[in-house]
Amino acid sequence: MASNYSFDIVSDFDHQEMVNAVDQARREIENRYDLKDSQTSLELTEDTLTVETDSEFTLETIHDILRNKVAKRKLSQKIFEYGKVEKSSGNRVRQVITLKRGIDKELAKKITKKIKDEFKKVQPSIQGDSVRVSSKSKDDLQAVMQALKEENYPVPLQMTNYR
Repeated sequence: MASNYSFDIVSDFDHQEMVNAVDQARREIENRYDLKDSQTSLELTEDTLTVETDSEFTLETIHDILRNKVAKRKLSQKIFEYGKVEKSSGNRVRQVITLKRGIDKELAKKITKKIKDEFKKVQPSIQGDSVRVSSKSKDDLQAVMQALKEENYPVPLQMTNYR
């Protein structure tokens, strides 16, 4: 039996879990005594989160709340890419946080090079913003998965479509 097995390496997050985490953060901000009068707003879109509040100190507190809620929802902190803090109208501050998805070309090349160097019987290939890894042996694929989990990459990696 000469069938090939494969899996995909992707970087993504569960958007519904992010929605839930932001909702929980909103509720905590409304209920906390030190943040009640800050008139903080959190706006979540598909790939950004905009925070507007009254000071940079309050913004740091909101970052802590967000990181806490996201961690409880088992989402990675690596999806946050904090933008520049901008002055907003009425002596307020605004920050746009980009939510990272996908593996960029440079990181995909780095991952495929690592796999090719360490595992000779495995064929990695870049496919858009993911990397497909295929082999005739399931054991080789599992060794690749283990090696990737031990590395620290700037984005969270998930292994999907294991066949």
